[in-house]
Amino acid sequence: MMAGWQWRTDVLLRPGMRAAIVRGILTLLMVVCSAGVHARDVTDMAGRTVTLPERITSIYSSSHPVSLLLYALAPEMLVGINYRIREDLRPYLPKAVVELPVIGAVMGHGGKMDPEEVLRLGPDVVIVWLDRFSDNERILAQFDKVGLPVVFVRLDTLEDHPETLRFLGDLLGREERAGMLEIYISNVLGKLHDTVGRIAPEARRQVYYAEGPDGLATECDESWHAEAIILAGGSNVHRCKQTRHVGMDRVSLEQIMLYRPDFVLAQDEKFTQTVLSNPAWQGIPAIDAGAISFAPTLPFNWIDRPPSFMRAIGAQWLANRLYPAIYPLDIKEETRRFYRLFLDVELDDAQISRILAGQSQG
Repeated sequence: MMAGWQWRTDVLLRPGMRAAIVRGILTLLMVVCSAGVHARDVTDMAGRTVTLPERITSIYSSSHPVSLLLYALAPEMLVGINYRIREDLRPYLPKAVVELPVIGAVMGHGGKMDPEEVLRLGPDVVIVWLDRFSDNERILAQFDKVGLPVVFVRLDTLEDHPETLRFLGDLLGREERAGMLEIYISNVLGKLHDTVGRIAPEARRQVYYAEGPDGLATECDESWHAEAIILAGGSNVHRCKQTRHVGMDRVSLEQIMLYRPDFVLAQDEKFTQTVLSNPAWQGIPAIDAGAISFAPTLPFNWIDRPPSFMRAIGAQWLANRLYPAIYPLDIKEETRRFYRLFLDVELDDAQISRILAGQSQG
């Protein structure tokens, strides 16, 4: 009998079945630990009804734009982050997030996420970007498999942020904090609309968004990756519909010549430093006039990659670059104010100078 029992134990603990047993035990523990905890039904921004604890104390985000918003809204509730934070970026981020374990994400920069690793950290809910180009059903299935509830939120554009902040503030019990962030973003959107947003189409500056080290990738004017150009009152010369998540459409130098932009917004600092002396780019109005600027990137890009709440400062910075007389801005003081509010960081003058370093004439 003992020999037979030993044989059966060996069978049960084969590697594949061992993982299933571990998942079952962890799920059971979560159920036991939550016994007696009141639950509530929440309708997420995909229209799904999700049952969650009445009081949420821990969260995880599998999507970079959502993670960044949670850095601002509720960093102390996160159980992990999507990628390792470089040492030089830590002074610009909330202290609550810089030492968190790195779990990965469903896409983008960083390692691939393992839902079972997320389960071991025990978040009450997983918050996911309702990205129209992602396989959201597949993402949902990954977390369903390990028994973690998922809430989808809409964050494609900066204009999505006020509604999403209200939703998350209620979901996480952070209504006051969410309200402060919402007011800032709503006020910025309103001011941009009332100033540069009313510039006649024929009077708008023609902007080329140069991505990559060679500047020969760009974004459609309807892409969320280039939303800040429209918010800032510019006219994106690459007119088309966004058809994929990653963007970065390849274009030729000849095509840019035909576009005749009078301003270049650059994603890559090295490109910014070399393009003005590159004879191949001569003849483009923006380059001939030295009208090129490299968007600040500390701790995240102000314009894009990932598309985030940083656009609230980035669109203002760009509007001032494009139309300094129409949109005057003390960018140093606005940067100080923005980082204090959104990232709980009190910048000194040296840090502000580093954030704004390398900006060319616009």
